[in-house]
Amino acid sequence: MLTVCAITPSFNQGAYVERTVRSVLSQGVAELEYVVVDGGSRDETLDVLRRYEHCLRWASEPDRGQAHAVNKGLRATTGDVIGWLNSDDVWEPGAIRSARDFLAAHPEVDVVYGNARYVDADDRPLEPYHTEPWNLERFFDACYIAQPTAFFRRRVVERYGLLDERLRYCSDYEYWLRLALGGARFAYLPRLQASYRLHGAAVTVGARLALHREVNDMLRAKLGRVPDQWLFNYAHELADARGISRRRRLRFAAALAASALYAAARWNRQISPGVLHFAVRRVGGNARAVLRERVERWPSSLAL
Repeated sequence: MLTVCAITPSFNQGAYVERTVRSVLSQGVAELEYVVVDGGSRDETLDVLRRYEHCLRWASEPDRGQAHAVNKGLRATTGDVIGWLNSDDVWEPGAIRSARDFLAAHPEVDVVYGNARYVDADDRPLEPYHTEPWNLERFFDACYIAQPTAFFRRRVVERYGLLDERLRYCSDYEYWLRLALGGARFAYLPRLQASYRLHGAAVTVGARLALHREVNDMLRAKLGRVPDQWLFNYAHELADARGISRRRRLRFAAALAASALYAAARWNRQISPGVLHFAVRRVGGNARAVLRERVERWPSSLAL
C-alpha cells in the first residue's frame, strides 16, 4: 500500500486554516503523515494548530514564501504520495483515497490531478475551475491543473527537485511544466477533488497583474517564448488594472490591442501573426459595432 503525506503551507490564514485541517484529517486514510509549515503567523492560526497537534506535526517560523514552506514540508516527510493543500483551500471527501488508489493502479503515472471548484469565504460554491485531460501542448497555453487536486509521487521530487523558491505566484505551474518537459507522466481523474477558496486576501484576486508578469517571465525562461494566449491574458489584466471600463468598448478594445502588442514585444521581441490578428480583430470588430450602434441612433431623416 502506498503511503501518503499531506503538506500545508500556512501564513495568517486563521479564518480558514481549521477548515483546511479538518478536510485533511477527515479523509479517513490510515497512517496519513500530515505536516503544516507555518511562516510565523500572528493571528489565530497557531491556536488552531495546537488543538490538532495530536493528529499532525507543525512548526512556525519565518520563511521565504509559499514555495519555501512547501519545500520544507517535502524535506520533512517520507510518504510515497504527496499532496499539497494551501491553508485556505479544502480537499473534498475521498480525495486522498481516490488519488492514492489511482496511482497504485497506474504505476507508470507520476502525477494525477482532478476537478476543482471555486468557493467563497463562507464555503458557498462559485464556479468550476477549468480542468481538462492532459495534453502538453494545451498546457503551454493554460494551467488547467488545479494545484490542490494534484498528487505526485516521491520519485518526482527525487528526480526533478524541489519547487523554485524564486517564484511567488506560479511555482506550481513551473513545477508541472518542469516535470512534463522532463518526461514525467500526468493523468486526469475526472472527480471533484478540492475546493479552491477565493477571498479578498487571496493571491489570485489581489495580485493578478503581478501573477501574469511572473508567469510570462517563467514561460519565457522555460520555453524560449511566451505563448500568445498568455500574452492575451496579460493584456486583459493590464487593461483592467488601468481601470478602463469594458462598457467603453472601443477604448477597451484599443487598450487590449496595445497591451497585447506591447507584451509580445516585451517578452518575445517580435509580433506573431496571432497577436497581430488579435489586435486588428479587437479594434476593427468593436469599431464596426460602435459605428453600427451610432447609425441606428441617428434620426431616420438622416439615414443614408
